[in-house]
Amino acid sequence: MCKEKDVCFSKEHYTKKQEISIIQLVNHIGEKFKVTKRVPEMSVSETKVFRSKQEAIKQFEDWLK
Repeated sequence: MCKEKDVCFSKEHYTKKQEISIIQLVNHIGEKFKVTKRVPEMSVSETKVFRSKQEAIKQFEDWLK
C-alpha cells in the first residue's frame, strides 16, 4: 500500500471499463513511477515505468482519455 510520502493514484474509467494506477517506487538509487492500465474483463494489463513524475502523470492522464 501507499505510505504517507508515496505518490499513489488510482482511477477507473467507467465507459472503457479499465483501471489505471500510478505508484512511486523508491530504492537506494532513486525513485521511479510505475503506471499500470488494467482491463479486468480481459485479464490484460500494460505497465510503463518512468523516472520523471511529470511523464508518469502525463501517461496516466492520456490513458484516462
